[in-house]
Amino acid sequence: MNLPGARMQVRNARVEADMFRARAIIGFLLIVVCLGTLVSRYVFLQVYRGTEFSETSDKQRISVRSVAPSRGLIYDRNGVLLADNVAAFRLEIVPEAVEGGRKGMEHLLVELGDVVAISADDIERFRNARAKKKAFESVPLRLKLSEDEIARFSVNRWRFPGVEVVPYLTRAYPLGPLFTHAVGYVGRIDLNELVKLDPSVYAGATHIGKTGVERWYEDELHGAPGSETVEVGADGRVRKKLDYVSPTPGKNLYLSIDARLQRAAEDALGARLGAAVAIDPRNGEVLALVSEPDFDGNLFVNGIGQTDYTQLTQDPRKPLLTRAIAGGFIPGSTIKPYAAAAGLELGVRTPSDTVVSTGEYHIPGQARGYRDDFPAGRVDLKLALAWSVNTYFYSLAYEMGIDRFSGFLAKFGFGAKTGIDVAGEAVGVLPSAEWLRATRNQPWYAGYTVNVGFGQGFWVVTPIQLAHALTVIAAKGANRPPHVLRATQAGIGAPVQPVPLPMPGPNVGTRASTWKAIEEGIWLAVNGPPPSTVSGLGKEFPYAIAGKTGTAERFSRYDETWTSIATSSADRHQVLFECFTPAEDPRIAVVVALEAGHSGASDAAPIARKILDAWLKYDDDAPATAAGVAQQ
Repeated sequence: MNLPGARMQVRNARVEADMFRARAIIGFLLIVVCLGTLVSRYVFLQVYRGTEFSETSDKQRISVRSVAPSRGLIYDRNGVLLADNVAAFRLEIVPEAVEGGRKGMEHLLVELGDVVAISADDIERFRNARAKKKAFESVPLRLKLSEDEIARFSVNRWRFPGVEVVPYLTRAYPLGPLFTHAVGYVGRIDLNELVKLDPSVYAGATHIGKTGVERWYEDELHGAPGSETVEVGADGRVRKKLDYVSPTPGKNLYLSIDARLQRAAEDALGARLGAAVAIDPRNGEVLALVSEPDFDGNLFVNGIGQTDYTQLTQDPRKPLLTRAIAGGFIPGSTIKPYAAAAGLELGVRTPSDTVVSTGEYHIPGQARGYRDDFPAGRVDLKLALAWSVNTYFYSLAYEMGIDRFSGFLAKFGFGAKTGIDVAGEAVGVLPSAEWLRATRNQPWYAGYTVNVGFGQGFWVVTPIQLAHALTVIAAKGANRPPHVLRATQAGIGAPVQPVPLPMPGPNVGTRASTWKAIEEGIWLAVNGPPPSTVSGLGKEFPYAIAGKTGTAERFSRYDETWTSIATSSADRHQVLFECFTPAEDPRIAVVVALEAGHSGASDAAPIARKILDAWLKYDDDAPATAAGVAQQ
């Protein structure tokens, strides 16, 4: 119902439609204008100024680079530096900054070779390393540039975008060949190692321990990498450092070896092929570890040249062989004290039991004879050791049998690694029936047992094994593993922390009479009258020396080999000598092993005496007063 006077309003559909159409047109035009403006701006930025902005972006790239830690130093027991880090310069390339892709890189390497000497080995190592890194990461091409090479490159620097001379620390061995076999050396990380290494640990690293202590203690010496965040240009050069996380340097190591005793042992060996080992029997610390011939480990640090490497590998004297821990020697009569310990501990013999030596021993029921050096007559253990009477040990081994014999001598560590903390140790051979079946599929005969009883036959020992076994006798059965690490240091100026001694092995034997009897015999070998094997060796030495010689025949005297091998008998034998002093309270045990010589008494024993003389002169822990004459 409409109220009186009200005015009715009628909608005009046409007017509303016109208004909507106008508004839509205006909105569409606004959208077109906005889109046009956006497209115009996009075209302007991408087409007209795209190159400029791209170059600006490349020039302001942020890169995170790994910083390699400085390697820990190595010292002898008195703080003499054995392995150092010295400043050097290397040539590095940022592959991403090299224009032209693969062809551009090849051209760059050729051009660089005209300025700085680059070998084929350098290029191969560069390519292998480049394959494992990102394009913006710097890759070493050539290490240890000379001053002249740095100067030539600096003049031509503008020609090589992405190439830079970078300072770094490189390994150096101040004493050269003297410690190479013991300390070892580092070398450039090769492709096989690169695949196995943890990238987070070895980021930025170029070197790794290859041999010796350097390899054994790689984890301690290497340290942990740091990082730096930098702004780099298109040519790979750093524009600005934005952040830096310091790397953790490797630990410094202090070895138990005395550099003075090491040099004395090397001088005593001279040009003889062989090894010398000195150990403190009270704790297993290695005082000297020498192998001859030696070589200079510095040659390997930044990549040994082909000429030098060929010379080393083709040298018939095998200078790369660490004879002290990996050289194989027939022990000869040096095995007799350990055979004696087996006989006494197993109850096969007593110290007073005697055997008659007529100059030849026969296994019951066999016609073949096993010779003695001379008919010694009736001898007990003491004289059998002093005079090195083979018959006594022929019969002892035969009575024990090979299983009991080898089983007990395994307690001294023969036929197994000693665990010395120097990489490259060999196992040797402890003869047994089981070993012969496993390696040669042959049965064991009684004659083999007789030969093994005096250190011939299938025996193979390393000088470190023999030295360790000798410390067991010197320590009266205590089994203290040999080791070279004495202390560590977190960094220069940090306190030097002694390392715990390795866990001792089980005692060898339980009878004090065993060690007393053996000590008496090997003391008499040095201090008794002839026919004691090294009579007079202890003359004018203030402490009693106990020792045993070994002359191992490598060639049979029963066929033509004996006369055809050499005109001189000095070339037919391996010769050894083992000793410790003071005999009643041993503080040093020495083993000398030579690959060729006339006898242990004439060749190896005098070398050991020179080492003992040096120990007396240099070792601060040597006894203050001379001990009295030992057992008579």
